[in-house]
Amino acid sequence: MDEIKKDATLLYTQTEENEATGTDTVGRLQINVTANVGLIPIENATITISFTGEPDSTLETLTTNSSGQTDTVDLKTPPLQYSLTPNSPMPYSEYTLSVNAPGYEPVIVSGVEVLPDVTAVQNIEMTPTEMSGDTEEIIAIPDHTLYGDYPPKIPEDEIKPMDESGEIVLSRVVIPEFIIVHDGVPNDSTAPNYYVRYRDYIKNVVSSEIYATWPESAIYANTLAIMSFTLNRVYTEW
Repeated sequence: MDEIKKDATLLYTQTEENEATGTDTVGRLQINVTANVGLIPIENATITISFTGEPDSTLETLTTNSSGQTDTVDLKTPPLQYSLTPNSPMPYSEYTLSVNAPGYEPVIVSGVEVLPDVTAVQNIEMTPTEMSGDTEEIIAIPDHTLYGDYPPKIPEDEIKPMDESGEIVLSRVVIPEFIIVHDGVPNDSTAPNYYVRYRDYIKNVVSSEIYATWPESAIYANTLAIMSFTLNRVYTEW
């Protein structure tokens, strides 16, 4: 909680500095709300937006249309150069969304990241009250991996034993529809495995390892590297 308050204070300080110098930077946020049963768009859902760590600082109130979408809203962010320079202060603003809709369980999403000059899209799924008993769902988005303090990648042996002799050569590149994601360290047999759509997995990894403000060529390069690593892991376990 202290870290959240510190980041919120930092954002207010940056905002005051921007206003004093006339260098306001803004990003955009658009929200999609659907039911988690059937993915039906939810119309007339009400979303209030506040600074994360400052729940009483309501900035915007939005309502979804018949497609379950809100208008795109401008929100203040730190300067663009923060996301383009290593070891800079937090390069994005964090907002909290409080979502309510008749017949659905309320949802609170904290830590929604908004970068300058780009549009963030936040998808939210709501549970019908008859399935949940009208309990509030709280989702906390952790710090971006490029900013937060996370443990280093587990080192791997440069040379790995092969259980089978010979080689398997595919006649063409095969993109799987689903891949298995192990939710734990490799040698933890108690950690569950999940079947995840390959495209969704790539999108989620990319969004965790880049900032959308980067040059397009850098985003392409990182995406191709992530795709290559994933396919090598799927077919060779490397």
